[in-house]
Amino acid sequence: MSRSPRMASLQLLTLLFFFLSVSRSTDVLKPHAAESFNSNLIQNFGSCRYTVIIRTSCSSPRYTRDQISLSFGDGYRNQVYAPRLDDPGSRAFERCSSDTYEINGPCVRQICYVYVHRSGPDGWVPESVRIFSHSSKAVTFTFNTYVPESIWFGHNYCNTI
Repeated sequence: MSRSPRMASLQLLTLLFFFLSVSRSTDVLKPHAAESFNSNLIQNFGSCRYTVIIRTSCSSPRYTRDQISLSFGDGYRNQVYAPRLDDPGSRAFERCSSDTYEINGPCVRQICYVYVHRSGPDGWVPESVRIFSHSSKAVTFTFNTYVPESIWFGHNYCNTI
């Protein structure tokens, strides 16, 4: 079976595009430090309720004294900020556990980013953050990695949607 040079070139271009797409998408899926994240951009349009489930990795310390904050939002600068979710007395963020929070904040369209902020001595490791709301589809962000101290760290898919 012979192939024309044009057909071979087209197949080569298709494969190249596929590999570039796959390599780009796997890089996008990794959590990263926020380049220019500003938690002061919160807009107060409406009031919505969110259920946030944070799963702590089994590779995290047994418990943490770290201070954990969360921010998420959409591509239209609508942002929800939840400071200090941690509470050592409540056994929050223990290894291999899930913690559920009801958070009120401005209404967002489709949630496309989430960042966590950790400060403290223990090195908490989140597995995932899942966010539910009535105004947006449920979304899960996978971490499975150590969160560096004192920076906003997470995912931003707003430019890839």
